[in-house]
Amino acid sequence: MASSKLVKVILDPKKNWFAALHKKTIENRLRKYGLRYDDLYDPMESLDIKEALGRLPREIVDARNQRLLRAMDLSMKHEYLPKDLQAQQIPFRSYLSDMLALVEREKAERQALGALPLQQRTIP
Repeated sequence: MASSKLVKVILDPKKNWFAALHKKTIENRLRKYGLRYDDLYDPMESLDIKEALGRLPREIVDARNQRLLRAMDLSMKHEYLPKDLQAQQIPFRSYLSDMLALVEREKAERQALGALPLQQRTIP
């Protein structure tokens, strides 16, 4: 229990200057490409992420895909967003975390009740 509190203190940007510096660095890198932190979640990595993305409204998913395509295009051209557009970006505005937490709670509840999982991973 004490170790989890220590980890939380170490990773909290409000209490640890190094964590705050790391967060600022990540924020600047995401801004350069016009991404949000939630855009970095890969739906192929976890079925929970895929399910959460499937439950989001179509407009949000389309905006996510546009940001990812723009970031890949900028990266291939070795360019960044213009400074005025970078200033408008808010990298840590979350759109996926709440839905992901809901999916994980439902999964835990299903396991606690002994029900079958909603989706099962198959290896091709």
